[in-house]
Amino acid sequence: MKNIFTFLFLLAYLTGHTQTGGPCEGCEAALEYNPETITNIDTLSGFSSNEPRLKISGIVYQKDGRTPAAGVILYIYHTNRSGIYPGIKGSGTWPRRHGKHRGWIKTNKDGRYTFYTFRPASYPNRQAPEHIHLTVKEPNKIPYYLDDYFFDDDPLLTTAERRSQRNRGGSGIVKTDKTKDGIIQIKRDIILGLNIPNYEN
Repeated sequence: MKNIFTFLFLLAYLTGHTQTGGPCEGCEAALEYNPETITNIDTLSGFSSNEPRLKISGIVYQKDGRTPAAGVILYIYHTNRSGIYPGIKGSGTWPRRHGKHRGWIKTNKDGRYTFYTFRPASYPNRQAPEHIHLTVKEPNKIPYYLDDYFFDDDPLLTTAERRSQRNRGGSGIVKTDKTKDGIIQIKRDIILGLNIPNYEN
């Protein structure tokens, strides 16, 4: 099944066909999960050895914003605490480019998901806010990207940067003021298709 969607993704890209969400470099990395082990909870590499630690959770909803969406793949990746993507040598394109701090979940019947990871750093020598990339893969759809997770208390998240967000899937700006057992609790619900170009139910 994964090979079918990879083929469809590449076909749409190469032939210039309109695709859900528009062009998306690297979205095919959302297909690199192991279907035998994926659940609605994932712990990314480096969670236990880096701080601050994060628990990112929420509910994925259908486009109506009320019905939980089961069986949806979420793929995230981010930099390390030095602001770089530490690639995995000798592996494919996306492990090298997206680095080792990446993970996948598949929503349960209630649409719920959880990632355990740590807060990334901003890119070195750049005024870009700290962020976590997010791609969604719905059943029978080509993967598309959603707004990154941004941190509301990040001084680099300027007013202009906030206004530039398209709220794909809903706002990605998250609060960091709740902590439990030394882990920052982050909540973000997602609405499939919200502000996504060329989206069809």
